[in-house]
Amino acid sequence: MTYDWTLRATLVTAVLIGGPLHLGTATAGQAGADAGVDPLTLTLDDAIARGLEASHRVAELEALGQAADALVDASLAADRPIVALLGDYQRTNHIDEFGVILPNGEREVIFPDLPNNYRARLDLRWPIYSSGRVEALERAASAERSARLGEVASGRQDVRLEVTRAYWALVTAGEAARVLEGALARMDAQLRDVRNVLDVGLIPPNEVLAVEAERSRQEVLLIQARNQRAVAEADLARLVGLSSGARISPVSQLAASSVPEQPLAVLLAEAAAGRPDRRALRDRLDAREAVRDAAAAGVRPVVSIGGGVDYSRPNPRFLPRRDLWQHSWDASVNLSWRLWDGGRTRAEIAESEAASRAMAERLREFDSRLEFDVRRYTLELDGARAAVPATTAMVRSAEEARRVVDERFAAGVATSTDALDARVRLLEAELGLTRALASVRLAEARLERAIGRP
Repeated sequence: MTYDWTLRATLVTAVLIGGPLHLGTATAGQAGADAGVDPLTLTLDDAIARGLEASHRVAELEALGQAADALVDASLAADRPIVALLGDYQRTNHIDEFGVILPNGEREVIFPDLPNNYRARLDLRWPIYSSGRVEALERAASAERSARLGEVASGRQDVRLEVTRAYWALVTAGEAARVLEGALARMDAQLRDVRNVLDVGLIPPNEVLAVEAERSRQEVLLIQARNQRAVAEADLARLVGLSSGARISPVSQLAASSVPEQPLAVLLAEAAAGRPDRRALRDRLDAREAVRDAAAAGVRPVVSIGGGVDYSRPNPRFLPRRDLWQHSWDASVNLSWRLWDGGRTRAEIAESEAASRAMAERLREFDSRLEFDVRRYTLELDGARAAVPATTAMVRSAEEARRVVDERFAAGVATSTDALDARVRLLEAELGLTRALASVRLAEARLERAIGRP
């Protein structure tokens, strides 16, 4: 009996060294393995801000948005005058000069042999009427720019969701590793227990071998859990722009749900109005329709004005031609009307109409998928919220059970295995609560992404 009390006291100490659960903190084993390395402390907001800054996808979309801005500027400049400075040199073959004999007997050369020809021109071209083609292309470019802005906003929301997922995955993986460390400590204590009992001859050797096998299994699970945490840490480091070997300490707590409950109809209306990727599809449909209008304007006339100043040597507008620099000017009104182009305009119109129909169908498909996503993530959030009270009650029950078992163990009416099992059940219940809270936060993030909230 003296041995039994000593053994129980030893096992109670092993049970109690686990300490209370702190959500979102690194495990003791990890801290020991990473001694000398200062981990980067990150809140969820910090991680999202870093992720948005480091995202190559967002940078790509922003660059495409700048390209769309330039395209708008180019379309706006299409109906403005173009002023160009031209210059050329032309070498021609020698010819026989042409001239006439004047009444005074002198010979006047009308067309001299001038093989070297120089020309400089200041030219002006200004389309003043395009039958709506330029205006349609301006609308198309503006709609494309709006679509690019919507894609940038959608890409930023995708990054927020991805960083949020990786952040809570790291927190949950860290807690899983900590629980398994507690389970391994329990197996070590139990292994010492059965070895002591074996030494006094109360059990056969095979029971020790069974405990050793179970301890090895727990150790394998712990190795896998630590590896999962390392993978989650590397994933989060990649998303926030850190090196692959960076250490991260997540400190945001898995608090209760902060998103207010709203009727499904309200959420669907908000999603239809707020999703930036839906607005991008709507803008692209407008752009396709504008391109169709521009193609249809190809069969209508285009009016432009032109003019310029020439400074040539020789100047062909003067006779007789002389090897001198002379200037001249011209002004014109031009009408261009394609009466037949072999079906090119008709094909462009057909292509634009087909692209508009395809974009309209894509928008309808998006709307049907959007409604499903909002319903799905609303149900997931409701289910995750409902699981929190149940897991909280589980934690309270496990805490009370551990307290009772500890008192019974101190009184000598419970075994050491009972006390250790109660501690492990408490750790598992706390891990279940951690996972439930993480599920709520992740479901919130997914629902907000589906709705289109920034």
